[in-house]
Amino acid sequence: MSDIQISAIICTHNRDTYLGAAIDSLLAQDFAGNFEVLVVDNGSSDHTREVVEQRATDSRLKYIFEPTLGLSVARNTGAKAANAEILAYLDDDAVASPSWLKLLLSAYLSNPQLAIAGGKITLLWPPGIAPPKWISTELAGNLGAYDLGDQLVYIDKPGLTPRGLNYSIRSSFLREVGGFDLQLGRVGKNLLSNEELQMTEFALQRHWQVAYIPEALVAHNVAPERIKPSWFLNRGWWQGISECYREQQAGKAGISQLSRGSERLLRGAYKALQYILDPAECFDKLVYAYCQIGYLSAAIQGLLSKSHQK
Repeated sequence: MSDIQISAIICTHNRDTYLGAAIDSLLAQDFAGNFEVLVVDNGSSDHTREVVEQRATDSRLKYIFEPTLGLSVARNTGAKAANAEILAYLDDDAVASPSWLKLLLSAYLSNPQLAIAGGKITLLWPPGIAPPKWISTELAGNLGAYDLGDQLVYIDKPGLTPRGLNYSIRSSFLREVGGFDLQLGRVGKNLLSNEELQMTEFALQRHWQVAYIPEALVAHNVAPERIKPSWFLNRGWWQGISECYREQQAGKAGISQLSRGSERLLRGAYKALQYILDPAECFDKLVYAYCQIGYLSAAIQGLLSKSHQK
């Protein structure tokens, strides 16, 4: 039996610029026990492997190549290779605080019903760039920001689920639900999401617990290419598609999706006009409306596919 208490996993795809700092933040953890760091290279074509090999003298670090593109694929590959019951996922462009692993493990050891846990996330802006005035607090969440306060919170609403860039899960629970859903999560340049939200739904349905641990802090680098309105609109589009897929998998597909999406689209457009003098709130509502266009496109595609199958 392995004596490794927690497995830290970084799933990466062509992010060699940030990857080294992410790995180093894990290897420098204030952790008295044994842990491992698994880097799952998800089909990268840059210098990802070299970044890992530069740190190969540390026996805690392991490199895994996963050629099939997809974040959920890579996460499942990491989970299968891990030796610990507790899995801690850190994004390849994030930096973990020194006590991150220790705090996460402590939460699981003190609560056998805990299935999922994550912590607060702050943003690291590129040098010389200030947060644009048109980015609302809500939209900052699309860049990774996550803050439910300074107290421990047991989450009972899937929409509040911990973010994937600062995310941990009990391996036995992950196996119980069949791993991360391959229909959700990023694949290459598409921005499918909602896999963590789905996991929280599964946990609550099965009477497990999900926790927000504020002290388990992670900082997330904001890539310069994301500080553009077009990136947020694209992110909103894929969020809508992800939400539609999640509903379809939950048995909520059908013509009712068209009415739900249309009502939300109109509401978003109306509120954007209401906040026309407030750049952040106006753009927030525009992204919400655009999200519904993505949702409706996926709903229509689903209905057409179902009709063809008949």
